Amino acid sequence: MLKGTKTKIKAWAILIALVLTWGSSFILIKRGLESFSMDEVGALRIVITFIFLLPMAVSRIARVQKRYWLFLALVGVIGSAIPPFLFAKAQTGISSYLAGVLNSVTPLFTLVLGGLFFKLNIRWFHTLGVFTGLVGAVGLIIATGVNIAGFNPCLALLIIIAAFCYAINVNLVKRYLKEIDAITITAFSFFIIGFPITIYLLFFTDFFHQVTHEPEALKGLGYITILAVLGTGVALIAFNNLIKISSPVFAASVTYMIPIVAIFWGIIDGEPFEWVYLLWMGLILGGVFLVNKTRKEKRMAKGKKIVLRQKSKI
Repeated sequence: MLKGTKTKIKAWAILIALVLTWGSSFILIKRGLESFSMDEVGALRIVITFIFLLPMAVSRIARVQKRYWLFLALVGVIGSAIPPFLFAKAQTGISSYLAGVLNSVTPLFTLVLGGLFFKLNIRWFHTLGVFTGLVGAVGLIIATGVNIAGFNPCLALLIIIAAFCYAINVNLVKRYLKEIDAITITAFSFFIIGFPITIYLLFFTDFFHQVTHEPEALKGLGYITILAVLGTGVALIAFNNLIKISSPVFAASVTYMIPIVAIFWGIIDGEPFEWVYLLWMGLILGGVFLVNKTRKEKRMAKGKKIVLRQKSKI
């Protein structure tokens, strides 16, 4: 098997694992919110991830050159600290389905920012793939019955800002942190943001009161711990690795596929399934394939067609 083929298989395997992990995270967030406020859930997720990654950060801190510290700090703040709080605030007034639709603009932002500011090599089929996936994601969410009654544009704007943050983060990792492994990027970025968020959690929220006075709080803390360790710590290491072995836009396209997993969770929970969902899922997968397509593959496919035509003439 060619090296390029192995890399593509690895990229798809990571993408699918991330989709399953992040697509399943909503149920854990829902359980956590039964015991804690939105801000507490966001802060707890970051702090627990910080504690989980702390040994990895400490063991690697001496090896991280100072010229990378600024970019690692930006990745931590923009990609890991700001979005959880934006989502927490936004979802106090809009549904998770609508949040999923709005979050699907992440690959589009990644493509635009990458082309304008990060020297991302963009081909026409990448652009086509982004818009195809976006249409599929929006269609899928609308088909499942998203309720836009009482739509709050200010809260929706917070999701757009979070998606913009994710797009900046992906491009930063790909452009400026090529030489650093995924574990170091993730661990060190949380090492930078972990201390201030811990102070916020301990002194500016009711976390201690909830844990000591609410019988169900420990159960909620358990759900958030699973979410933090698997859905944030381990998943972000995998995601940063995906950015390195693929394109930023392909990595960001995970946001298109998350609603697919959410729908299957709904089916398990007794919600109806419509066959039209398959059409939108097909568009999403087709868009992701186009985003991951390289110019070399296109030339190879064209070459194969020429060879086949020549053989047919013989």
